Amino acid sequence: MMTWYQKFKESVFFRKLFFLAFVTSLILFRTLLNRQLWMNPLSDVMGGWGIWETVNGEQKLTTECIENVIMMVPFSAVVMWTFEEKIGNGWKKILWQSGKIAFIFSISIEMLQLLMRLGTFQLSNIFYNTVGGVLGGLMYCAVMKARKRL
Repeated sequence: MMTWYQKFKESVFFRKLFFLAFVTSLILFRTLLNRQLWMNPLSDVMGGWGIWETVNGEQKLTTECIENVIMMVPFSAVVMWTFEEKIGNGWKKILWQSGKIAFIFSISIEMLQLLMRLGTFQLSNIFYNTVGGVLGGLMYCAVMKARKRL
């Protein structure tokens, strides 16, 4: 415990990495660890592409697509912040890297859901998670630009 405390005090990179592990564990808890077994994980591959879904002939509001976007924004922003020296500071490169990382992370989550039969494999989740990752990269760019001006 003292080693962790000492490392936490000394290293900025260790603090960033710890925060990244925390955010990642929150996402994994929401997407994998807190799910019940699903008999047919390929039952709804296309997923929900909008905020309205039809249940028994009735329109109901669903926030799943919005939640998927919001979930990946802090993840990709923290990844960009943690590895800022390796990624660089060009906004095009940051947006490309954040989208790529969010896409790969999202594919990994969906494949694990498929293999472990936890939830359903949905292409819409991959798309919305990637959009959230790009938005996280955009937020990171904006914060870093504002930080440089101050």
